[in-house]
Amino acid sequence: MAGHLRAAMVANVITYRARSVLRDVAKTFGFTQSQVDGLSKYVDTHDPAQLRNMDTSLPEGMTSEMIYDICWRLDGFPRHLGIHSGGMVIADRPLWQVVPLEWGRMEGRTIIQWDKDDSAAVGIVKFDLLGLGMLNALHLANDLIEDTHGVEVDLARIPQEPAIYESMTRADTVGLFQIESRAQMATLPKMKPKTFYDLAVEVALIRPGPIQGQSVHPYLRRRNGEEPVRYPHPSTEPILRKTLGVPIFQEQLMELARICAGFNGSQADRLRQAMTHKRSEQVMGRLRDEVLAGMESNGITGTAAGEIWEKLQGFASFGFPESHSVSFAYIVYMSAWLRFHYPAEYLAGLLNAQPMGFYSPNSLVQDASRHGVMVRGPDVNASWHDCTIEPAEADPDDVLAYLGQAWRRGRGHVDDPVRPAVAVRMGLRYVRNLGEREITRIEAARVLGGEFASPEDLAFRTGLGVDSLEGLAAAGALESVGLGRREGMWAAGALAEIDPERLPLSPGVEPPDLQGMTNEESHRADLWSTGVSATHPMSFVRDRLDGCLTAAETLELRRNTARVKVAGVITHRQRPGTAKGVYFLNLEDETGLLNIIVLPDIWARHRHVVRKSPALIIYGRLEHHDGVTNVVARDFEPIGIQTVKSRDFR
Repeated sequence: MAGHLRAAMVANVITYRARSVLRDVAKTFGFTQSQVDGLSKYVDTHDPAQLRNMDTSLPEGMTSEMIYDICWRLDGFPRHLGIHSGGMVIADRPLWQVVPLEWGRMEGRTIIQWDKDDSAAVGIVKFDLLGLGMLNALHLANDLIEDTHGVEVDLARIPQEPAIYESMTRADTVGLFQIESRAQMATLPKMKPKTFYDLAVEVALIRPGPIQGQSVHPYLRRRNGEEPVRYPHPSTEPILRKTLGVPIFQEQLMELARICAGFNGSQADRLRQAMTHKRSEQVMGRLRDEVLAGMESNGITGTAAGEIWEKLQGFASFGFPESHSVSFAYIVYMSAWLRFHYPAEYLAGLLNAQPMGFYSPNSLVQDASRHGVMVRGPDVNASWHDCTIEPAEADPDDVLAYLGQAWRRGRGHVDDPVRPAVAVRMGLRYVRNLGEREITRIEAARVLGGEFASPEDLAFRTGLGVDSLEGLAAAGALESVGLGRREGMWAAGALAEIDPERLPLSPGVEPPDLQGMTNEESHRADLWSTGVSATHPMSFVRDRLDGCLTAAETLELRRNTARVKVAGVITHRQRPGTAKGVYFLNLEDETGLLNIIVLPDIWARHRHVVRKSPALIIYGRLEHHDGVTNVVARDFEPIGIQTVKSRDFR
């Protein structure tokens, strides 16, 4: 073992962007923390020059102008050192003899004070150790399948099944590795993957490099026979043949530089470093003349040279190596296969591996429900720290259809052999105000003394505080000991007075006759206490949404230019740097997801409502092409419902 003296994490130089520079400059000018939070909350740009256009702009005046000017001047300046994700250096001697070290904020971590470029400059070798949350989720799901059904799944040997690829083609990919984002879901119906290598291409295709290099649409058109395959220059055909004349993988770009521009090993390595550099565009710009001169010496000039350089320059925004894509593609397939055949166990694995992925736990639960998964709330007598699988009652003929496939409720896909029904039991880790210590107390008390017989028994054997008991009560986790949600919250104060150090007396525990919560109130309590609800909030307002189509109905229309009115909660807001100012929203209702396109002028006109409302009625025009349905928005109305916070501009 190298130990902390000979192994350390590589630093990252974190530089100022719009939000961080505004926060720091505003503090310097004497703004309070609450004022700073209010100013920066809705910043949705990286460019400090755009700060004047944000929702909560500073009042006009000299001070505001000074703040905006300083923010603009500090753009891109170093702010602090962070820790490189997975970057490690290992030496044959104590690292302090070579490079300055410091302790990381996380206990036991040592960090060098240089970033990867500084390390490379002095010959320190950096190893990238990639830790993927999905691998943990797959492992946990696999264990649950074996424990529940006695089936040992060897993920290295799962069969290639056309039905799995068909479900991907229909963009049924919520919770799947790498292909769950809005951009991937919009590409899969056009790509129509049918083989494993198609997945490798899909993983690499939706990256900033191929997008900026104008590779995505030509590849899709050529794949679908809408345009002929052609090559920028005859010398590029051997390199680009397998990707239809379009460079998609980083290795192809390196080979183009070697063959077309005559780059030697040293020059090619400089190109590779430029492609992975934080300031790639500037670094690539300095290589432009060298690349063009090399191509000219090989007789490649004019349009051909310009096209090849465009591809190289595009990959300055990050592209995937083929080897990386193939590895990721197999993880994609494993995740798709498990969710297709064992959706309950897969959901539990995902929930137990959080935080990870594109979607919130609540969206994962909503999607799993559409695939026949039954989800039960936390319970002090049934839940453990993590989410678990437990037997359930379900009719084998209770079948749910979704996006061209069908699942038996609680039992898996209809084409699989019928197996005993199961449900996912939410873990105590999701209950508000419960930490590791409180969960350990509950688990230990049950292991040693059996299930809790009453609220007083629970309080006496665990010594939980009032906050923890209120969180359990709000989540419905005390119902098995005789307390409903309202009664439990009423009794929490009195129960908190009971603990093993005192006599088990419980004055005030018996609640008055309280009216039970309505379904909507229980839903809100679930969101407050666990962040997860098996009920979708749109189901409570659907009868008030006259003329609003559901997501499922909208997807079935498949008509261009049709005027539609849809409604749902916003799970994501995005503005990719490659989208020329266009914004994208993920709209979710009880039947599925819709992709909403908001053009820059529409966003500017309705920014206040679109940016801040948790749920919206959206008027727009349907856009359907190559199996992909979008709604191009033109007007919005807010809906006042409670839901989980959206994941914006990530």
